[in-house]
Amino acid sequence: MSRIGKAPISLPGGVEINVSKGNLVTVKGPKGELIQQIDPEMEISVEDGTITVKRPTEQKRHRAMHGLSRSLVANMVTGVTDGFVKELELVGVGYRAANTGQLLELTIGYSHPIMFALPDEVKVTTAMEKGKAPVVRLESHDKQLLGEVANKIRSYRKPEPYKGKGIRFAGEEVRRKAGKSASK
Repeated sequence: MSRIGKAPISLPGGVEINVSKGNLVTVKGPKGELIQQIDPEMEISVEDGTITVKRPTEQKRHRAMHGLSRSLVANMVTGVTDGFVKELELVGVGYRAANTGQLLELTIGYSHPIMFALPDEVKVTTAMEKGKAPVVRLESHDKQLLGEVANKIRSYRKPEPYKGKGIRFAGEEVRRKAGKSASK
């Protein structure tokens, strides 16, 4: 049995879950509402504050979907209660970030600033402190959307291996290369 799949999910106070026909799961909480289609063959049951996900057979496909389905539901519950945060660091001379509402402006070494419009579900804040790399902080209740947005921002200038310049996730280790050395 899947170790992840068989673990029950505890339902915190103030969170409502509804599983409709065809396993369309709706979770409502203080941070918002999430809707996710889970594999229709999985059995999702809600009783006295815990959610359990069971698989119908031991087929390879059902075993694969068991842990995934449980993780999706658990991330929905966590998202509507606590939310998720991703931080991006802009490492490089002259790199800047600023936001006006849901519009993020990045100055990252191109001839023009990059304007990035964020979806309404994602909240953005930017911080620029002297002596530190500018930081873009993204918050959302939808983990999947947050990851996609953060990765799209990172794709504008991925960290390069020689000087380490670029946009990286907070705490990300960039593998560095030696570069050319003098031959004399």
